[in-house]
Amino acid sequence: MRCLIIGGGGFLGSHLAIGLLAQGYAVRVLDRPNLQRFEGVQCPDSVEWYEGDFVNHDDLSAAISGCDILFHLAWTTLPKSSNGNPIYDVETNVLGTLRLLEVASQKKVKKVIFASSGGTVYGIPERIPISESHPTQPLCAYGISKLMAEKYLCLHHAMTGLDYCILRLANPFGERQKPTGSQGVVSVFLDKALRNEKIEIWGDGSVVRDYIYVGDVIDAFIKIATYTGEHRLFNVGSGEGKSLRDVVIAIETMLGRRIACAFSPGRSFDVPSNVLDISKIRAALGWEPRTSFNSGLFRMASWLSLKCERGNKANA
Repeated sequence: MRCLIIGGGGFLGSHLAIGLLAQGYAVRVLDRPNLQRFEGVQCPDSVEWYEGDFVNHDDLSAAISGCDILFHLAWTTLPKSSNGNPIYDVETNVLGTLRLLEVASQKKVKKVIFASSGGTVYGIPERIPISESHPTQPLCAYGISKLMAEKYLCLHHAMTGLDYCILRLANPFGERQKPTGSQGVVSVFLDKALRNEKIEIWGDGSVVRDYIYVGDVIDAFIKIATYTGEHRLFNVGSGEGKSLRDVVIAIETMLGRRIACAFSPGRSFDVPSNVLDISKIRAALGWEPRTSFNSGLFRMASWLSLKCERGNKANA
């Protein structure tokens, strides 16, 4: 079975590629030109690498040819910036996904697995934890476009029979997540703490999120690849909530020292709490998170420290 990971060069994609190889799959990646292949780790020679844009029909067609399973991880926007240009969000992500589904059907792909956003599609929760049947009222264009992609997957299945599954992810963290990026509270906070820099917190630190270690997310993706049951939509999270202050305290406890924090006004698109109900995927696939937050935090700290040490040696 050959798998194509669209957006396979990034944080989740690199972990997924290595995980699929370990399970005996042939792996192909489509990602942007001139991208560093796998942050901080050697890209295996067995990975087929295609450079291109997932919104480009010809690039998609070439990459999808001969593939059985397609993992759609690519997205051009972020929750915090998507409201600034919703038209761009739709033109790239929604139209890009529609084009992807059209090509996948033409190329006889067996299954499409889509990484959606459990953190944004539900909006302000009516109840915690949030199940898959919870109303969807996103507060940002990012969440709306993810939801639109979900609906088009369902429509395309009804029209063409193309099989699919949707994983609504919580907030993944772990090794190879860029600490200088615009996403990933844990990686940003931890990197600043290791450098003895002040952590900036939006709001008063009470915002609660569901943080899940990347290895557990990859286990869910791999299990869903061979799932043949009736369900097509699953939450993927830890099932536990931590406030931003909780994250800071966990880092302080691990490092054995206090961390300086600066508080800024809250952001309009940040819902007060988001914790996912994962009982459905536990029952259907036998999946559940195996890595505690503290264990994942320690692994990430070790990776960041080693990365910093290598950088210092290279600059010496």
